[in-house]
Amino acid sequence: MNPALEEQLATNVYYDRTFDCEAAKILPGEYYFTRKEMLIVTVLGSCVSACIRDRVSGVGGMNHFMLPDSGNDADSPLSASMRYGAYAMEVLINELLKAGARRENLEAKVFGGGNVLRGFTTINVGERNAQFVRDYLRAENVRITAEDLNDVHPRKVYYFPRTGKVLVKKLKQLNNYTLVKREQDYASRLKTSEVSGDVDLF
Repeated sequence: MNPALEEQLATNVYYDRTFDCEAAKILPGEYYFTRKEMLIVTVLGSCVSACIRDRVSGVGGMNHFMLPDSGNDADSPLSASMRYGAYAMEVLINELLKAGARRENLEAKVFGGGNVLRGFTTINVGERNAQFVRDYLRAENVRITAEDLNDVHPRKVYYFPRTGKVLVKKLKQLNNYTLVKREQDYASRLKTSEVSGDVDLF
């Protein structure tokens, strides 16, 4: 896997005064998982996040990713785009299993896929991301217990893995350009990187 595409464990951990707990903020291409009583937060535009937890032990995490546009074969399960999406999901699930989660106890809540990037006119990248995450979890037999996908608004997602609680705030007004810029930079990085390496298709 090209280093530009590798999922990174988020390092932005801080104390959230609003919720009175430790929190991890994740950016595009990052993920975070924990056994502790804490919060994972992200802001999504066209990207999607899967919040996955073991409903018995409470170990859980969140990723934040976008399918790279791989041209004509974008929707083929063998495309570089789909391989990258599968890799992004697999990294999180594998980390949860290593941390003690049991596959049969996994449940997911999925968010994002908004049509917020104006540059993607040929296909709604948000819609593709949303459909991908649903299809992937169905194929893996991970039950989706809640979703808030598509639409035109960016979202701020607060996830509490221990309890599975999620708060979603629709951002009606995008007051700054940061989110769009962040996702466009991420999309450009994905476009110029080759997807290769050991990715198992199932």
